[in-house]
Amino acid sequence: MEVKTSLLDNMIGVGDMVLLEPLNEDSFIMNLRNRFDHNEIYTYIGSVVISMNPYRSLPIYTPQKVEEYRNRNFYELSPHIYALADEAYRSLRDQDKDQCILITGESGAGKTEASKLVMSYVAAVCGKGQEVNKVKEQLLQSNPVLEAFGNAKTMRNDNSSRFGKYMDIEFDFKGDPLGGVISNYLLEKSRVCKQPRGERNFHIFYQLLSGASDDTLMKLKLDRDFSKYNYLSLDSANVNGLDDAASFRTVRNAMQIVGFMEAEVQSVLELVAAVLKLGNIEFKPESRVNGFDESRVKDKNDLKEMCELLGIEQSVLERAFSYRTVEAKMEKMSTTLNVAQAYYARDALAKNLYSRLFSWLVTRINESIKAQAKTRHKVMGVLDIYGFEIFEEGDNSFEQFIINYCNEKLQQIFIELTLREEQEEYIREDIEWTNIEYFNNAVICDLIENNQNGILAMLDEECLRPGTVTDDTFLDKLNTICAEHQHFESRLNKNSKFLTDHSLPHSCFRIQHYAGKVLYRVEGFVDKNNDLLYRDLSQAMYKATHSLMRQLFPEGNPAKVNLKRPPTAGFQFKASVGVLMKNLQTKNPNYIRCIKPNDKKVAHIFTDSLVCHQVRYLGLVENVRVRRAGYAFRQPYESCLERYKMLCKKTWPHWRGPARDGVEVLLTDCSVPTEEFAYGRSKIFIRNPRTLFTLEERRRACLEDLATLIQKIYRGWKSRTHFLLLKKSQVVVAAWYRRYAQQNKYQKIKSATLVMQSFIRGWKARNILRQLKYEKRCKEAVTTIAAYWHGTQARMELRRLKTEARNKRAVSVIWAYWQGTKARRELRRLKEEARRKHAVAIIWAYWLGLQVRREYRKFFRANAGKKIYDFTIQRIMQKYFLGLKTTTMSPMDNSWPAKPYGFLEGAHTQLRRIFHLWRCKKYRGQFTEEKKAVYEEKLEASEIFKDKKALYPSSVSQPFKGDYLEIQKNPKYQKLNSAMEEKVLLADLVNKINRANGKGSPRLFLLTKSNFVLADQKTGQVKASVPLPDLASVSVSTQSDGFFALKLKEGSASASKGDFLLSSEHLIEIITKLHRIGTTAADRDQINIDISDEFLVQFKQDKVCVKFIQGGPKNGNSAACKRKNNRLLEVSVPSP
Repeated sequence: MEVKTSLLDNMIGVGDMVLLEPLNEDSFIMNLRNRFDHNEIYTYIGSVVISMNPYRSLPIYTPQKVEEYRNRNFYELSPHIYALADEAYRSLRDQDKDQCILITGESGAGKTEASKLVMSYVAAVCGKGQEVNKVKEQLLQSNPVLEAFGNAKTMRNDNSSRFGKYMDIEFDFKGDPLGGVISNYLLEKSRVCKQPRGERNFHIFYQLLSGASDDTLMKLKLDRDFSKYNYLSLDSANVNGLDDAASFRTVRNAMQIVGFMEAEVQSVLELVAAVLKLGNIEFKPESRVNGFDESRVKDKNDLKEMCELLGIEQSVLERAFSYRTVEAKMEKMSTTLNVAQAYYARDALAKNLYSRLFSWLVTRINESIKAQAKTRHKVMGVLDIYGFEIFEEGDNSFEQFIINYCNEKLQQIFIELTLREEQEEYIREDIEWTNIEYFNNAVICDLIENNQNGILAMLDEECLRPGTVTDDTFLDKLNTICAEHQHFESRLNKNSKFLTDHSLPHSCFRIQHYAGKVLYRVEGFVDKNNDLLYRDLSQAMYKATHSLMRQLFPEGNPAKVNLKRPPTAGFQFKASVGVLMKNLQTKNPNYIRCIKPNDKKVAHIFTDSLVCHQVRYLGLVENVRVRRAGYAFRQPYESCLERYKMLCKKTWPHWRGPARDGVEVLLTDCSVPTEEFAYGRSKIFIRNPRTLFTLEERRRACLEDLATLIQKIYRGWKSRTHFLLLKKSQVVVAAWYRRYAQQNKYQKIKSATLVMQSFIRGWKARNILRQLKYEKRCKEAVTTIAAYWHGTQARMELRRLKTEARNKRAVSVIWAYWQGTKARRELRRLKEEARRKHAVAIIWAYWLGLQVRREYRKFFRANAGKKIYDFTIQRIMQKYFLGLKTTTMSPMDNSWPAKPYGFLEGAHTQLRRIFHLWRCKKYRGQFTEEKKAVYEEKLEASEIFKDKKALYPSSVSQPFKGDYLEIQKNPKYQKLNSAMEEKVLLADLVNKINRANGKGSPRLFLLTKSNFVLADQKTGQVKASVPLPDLASVSVSTQSDGFFALKLKEGSASASKGDFLLSSEHLIEIITKLHRIGTTAADRDQINIDISDEFLVQFKQDKVCVKFIQGGPKNGNSAACKRKNNRLLEVSVPSP
């Protein structure tokens, strides 16, 4: 029998609050405390998960736990966040239902960690593969980036999310992630300029100063000392357990994984540094002639450094801090700003700059993680948004009002969806629906968001109203319009019951939210709702040369001045919340309610009052009442029968009929009152938890009896099995012994028989051997006698033959000696005759020499010196010219013999020059016109690529052939050749790089004097024909690869499909011919050649960076192109 676990097994306290008995606030808190003390931090309310922050690591998130909860029923195991994530993922994958997971709670309750756990679980259980793993990694790595720029240390949480985040994760039909979309809500940008005591600014500021290298900080003009920046609080700059330097490295790595290019990362850091520099700008008053004070910058050093970071003229920004231009229809008026207004403008610019940078980061991350496929996707949304906030002493302001409004809307949709889910299940199971009374907070939402009399509408009306508008006038309007509303309280309204309420200050109003009464201080409502940034500052930012500024401040474009007032912060947030609510209503909801056990952020402490406050404003007890208003517990018939079948003899151990009939028999036999349960189509519904606990007690007692019975039967079976084993062993041992004894007896008889047989056979063999030996000796005697006789005859014949041979050799030797004697005598005669002839010749030669010397002495003294000199010079010159014959005729040979004597220096140099000119002329005379053109192209290639591209040296020895396809001779390309109107200067096979995956497609590349053509390799069909005047430039790398980009002019007819990224083995020749055609043509501009290891290519509407790196590709020695993300193609070039 298969053993199945359940939520009810080994339960500490009550795992599902729906089963809590009795149900009240005290028992609810006590159950949470009991489970928290036993490290059970998760509890259910039906399908809702309550998560307590343990403030320490627990061993409940291991890969083994992931496998334990994978593909399991929601109530099958003890409560866990993995159970909810698995239920949502399986509903999305198997039932094609879009899901959303709503995570709410106070700051520090663990919402961000809960969202990470949900995403990590989904990433662990979904499919595997290179692309899938890449998408999962990008989705997970988006969290560190957003946390660095959107989280901060607060009094309640060291890593508090200061913005709301909703992420839609998109899946394909198999359940594999394809991408995602992130939406952000209401970044707390006021924290940029001011932080409460004991809190920090956003993490990125401290991470940048702690973790960036000295070189990076020097480029950003920053110093590591936090105290040098006014926007950074010093009392809590360092947080225990938080390593800002390591976090910065994690953020840089995460940005690289998500797909940020290095230039984009640098641009983001420059803006962060600019915000820090902006906070250090201080102002001083300066009196003017008209009596008004004008603000001036005290120390312009920080202003100068900030302007250098953003690329703004210092005078432009300085004027924007001193003057404000007001436009009304066709009129302009410039007014001066005093010191207070200048500080307001500075802080407004800092807040807008940082918040717009954060929005740009979210948009940029969405570009990288968005799904590429155009088909319909399944969607799982994860909402991590701030919880209800109530500050003490009336410090609640506009931000808390907006946050609490959002939580009111979430509570409203939570109640509606919970009731709807309950009602749908009752209808589906054919159970009579019971109307449930609950508090409907729609009246509070209407008080805030009503388009006519809502608080947000009146606040917008005040902000847009001409005349003097202050926070007090806004409060007066609220007192006039909302005075009779039952959830609005103010001491200045018409309702006299609040006139003596001293807990309600005059400058405040109070709203009775579903979570309790909240006192709001009206100060700052109008300014924060306006969120104004002076147009002068917007236009100054738009003039900046920084790559991101025009995207962040589009309203600063002077050509598109919009005099219409921008929408208020309240209006924008209300619209975004409305879109969020519509999105959530289209999905199946799953809830995680996070609770903070204490304010000290330490483990093992449970503060009842704090938990009780959170339970109240989250409406958890009311949620339990709604959940159990009809029936507290429901379970499929099969599971119920499997769990409780041992309570009835008719259903134990196996029930043969339908499961519902078995449950009916079981409940009837257990005498359960009929009003305590109801039968649905597929489930049994139990009204009271006591009934369920009674069944559990009876099951536990029955299981003990069954365990005793099983032990008894097992022990009997074990003893019988042991006895039968002993009996069988005795029989086997006896059989083996008898066999052994018989085998020994048989071996003895067999051995004796063999000995007797061997003796008899030996006797017979010896007799035969003696007979055979006698016969053999007789035969050997005859053979020996015959051998001796034949040997004697042979020796006699040998002696005769030897005597005859010695006689013949003696005659030959005597004759040879006689012939040798005659030859030696003739040789002596010839030698004597030769010596006599030689002596005569020598005597004659000496005589002639004597006569010559006697004649020569007569003329020696007169002519000897000149003749010797002429003879010597003649021999030297002859030897010199003969030495020059070794020089080759190659013009490339620079060798030349060294001068033998100093007096030949001038002639030596001139001869070398004349000879070189002569052999160059001879060499040129051999050139044809075609060969001259080739050498001119080679010369031009040298001017373009020498010492600039590593591929050039290997191309020098390769002749420029031009037509590598033999297009005129090859019948395959006859149709393509006939379609060309001009002569084809170059025809080659190239690879066109696909932007989607970095792979190449073969194409035919044809070049004429007026255009270039790309055609299909197989069919010869023309894919693209681009006139050369539309070609703006060509980009190549400095490496030894063959990649090049043909960039087209913006606005040209050919630029609609974007630039071309190609690769060829004849890159040098192609670009040289393109450059040569552009140089010789008089009607077009010269084509630019850009040689760089990183350049941009326009693909339709998107610009993609092509980056070349050195590193051996896996597929051989050739360069390989790979798509890293939507904005980056990386080419790996083998190292030289």
